[in-house]
Amino acid sequence: MKIIVLAGSNRKNATSTRLGEYAVEVMRNQGHEASLFDLYQTPVPFYAPDEKQAEDHNLAELNSRMLAADAIILTTPEYHGSISGVLKNALDHLSQAHFSGKPVLSISSAGGAVGVSSLLQLQAIVRNLHGINAQEWISIGGAQRRRFEATFDGYEEYEGSQDIEDRIQRVIGSFLSLAQTLTSARKSSESRERGNEDD
Repeated sequence: MKIIVLAGSNRKNATSTRLGEYAVEVMRNQGHEASLFDLYQTPVPFYAPDEKQAEDHNLAELNSRMLAADAIILTTPEYHGSISGVLKNALDHLSQAHFSGKPVLSISSAGGAVGVSSLLQLQAIVRNLHGINAQEWISIGGAQRRRFEATFDGYEEYEGSQDIEDRIQRVIGSFLSLAQTLTSARKSSESRERGNEDD
């Protein structure tokens, strides 16, 4: 399957982006074609309906990769109980054509407690775009974020260090199972539709 992780932070080495990178690694290790679209590295213009923005290179890349994806992961830092502005801006550029019928996993990283508010908002956006929210989500907060900070050396012990990766891998595994089921059903339906057109 082709899976895109849309990393919605405007900060270098953001924990939410590094969590997205970890998800890409997990999925690639399971044989999937997973990739990261980092909005810090590849920013898109401020959404302006009255302006012609289709020729923007970064926006064109986002559009094509989202359309090609079988499944989507959205990652965001939680700011003031909400998703990041750069992620909301990127989502404003997209439409039902990018999300309809596709499974979507929401991930957040919060400086304090886990960022549930941003996840609820992401899932509401996904529903409006006719995507299919995964049964679970991932949120890390407080000391749990240490695993995904740029200075983490891979050996340090911290609160929750024994189970954070296991929990993330379990949720990603559940998401991939949903994605495989929905992708197979969608491709089977598309194949039948093409067959009816040829008759």
